[in-house]
Amino acid sequence: MKFDPVADGVWPELVHPAYKSTVKRGPTQAPLRIRAALPAGANFPASPSLILPNDIDLTKHGKGEPIGEKIVVAGRVLDEDGKPVRNSLLEVWQCNAAGRYWHKKDQHDAPLDPNFYGLGKMLTDDEGRYRFITIKPGPYPWGNHDKAWRPAHIHFSMFGNVYAQRLVTQMYFPSDPLFSYDPIFQSVPDVAARERLISRFSIEETVGDQMLGYEFDIVLRGRNATPMGL
Repeated sequence: MKFDPVADGVWPELVHPAYKSTVKRGPTQAPLRIRAALPAGANFPASPSLILPNDIDLTKHGKGEPIGEKIVVAGRVLDEDGKPVRNSLLEVWQCNAAGRYWHKKDQHDAPLDPNFYGLGKMLTDDEGRYRFITIKPGPYPWGNHDKAWRPAHIHFSMFGNVYAQRLVTQMYFPSDPLFSYDPIFQSVPDVAARERLISRFSIEETVGDQMLGYEFDIVLRGRNATPMGL
């Protein structure tokens, strides 16, 4: 039986013309298969030097409270067999509530928040679970086409336990009206796979009157894999 690490339609094509920059940077020839030794696993032992106290709370990096809606994001990281991916490094980054990144190349007309940098990292636990606190990001213009606005999203970088599980993707929020107009979201061919990029509102993860909760599970490879982000 042929091993198929990811089902057809889950990963976007490397050249997606509606996303204009992929035309210039994407490969134009088919990849070549090479023989290589199997790589070692990617282990990240829990250590104070790796995860700092405020890495899982993106609202605690400044001298005061950031502006915007505080939320909780939680979920599980699983492999293709549904087993938890334990003790694995997960990094997140995002723009602020006004839709601007804390990065010198982001110069669009929106304010920076001195109390929000939009960066975090954490390790999954023995059940593959993760949880962090942040500010709900805003949409932002990105110049790909006329009236081009990105839906609100959070970037995820997942290392897994072996290099073949490496995943960089984006988490979106339910019922965003910009989905139909966003070529990055639409670059995933399979409709069901695109839906796996959308988080779920969670009353269980909601914390009293302080913050709403969202769940976002990540599957590394296999039939139900979470799509990569372009």
